[in-house]
Amino acid sequence: MLRTTPRSTILIVDDEPDLREVVAELLEMEDYAVVQAANGQLALDALAHVPRPCLVLLDLMMPVMDGHEFLHRVRDDARYQDLPVLMLTAHPTAKAPPGTVGLLRKPVDITELLALVARHCQSA
Repeated sequence: MLRTTPRSTILIVDDEPDLREVVAELLEMEDYAVVQAANGQLALDALAHVPRPCLVLLDLMMPVMDGHEFLHRVRDDARYQDLPVLMLTAHPTAKAPPGTVGLLRKPVDITELLALVARHCQSA
């Protein structure tokens, strides 16, 4: 059966455009709708105008607003306190911050990413 509408929306927040594009294409091939933002401030702006995402893939280190500040602001907003956030980082010793569902290291393992996305983004 061919699906005509995406299952769920995923927000990718990363300042690396190539990484955003590759991950977005992969997720779109899996029938997810994808919204991209280059930093935390743009991601906050996007949240106000897009369907609520089932998951946010969030880079730790970005200009304008980093992942920690984005996470802090999202958790302070009652609408998004339970929004699943998966951190992405190339930092070798970073730990998953409190309030996230985990941490993936860059380069991202595609199988692990898709498993985590499937866990948090059920069919509509």
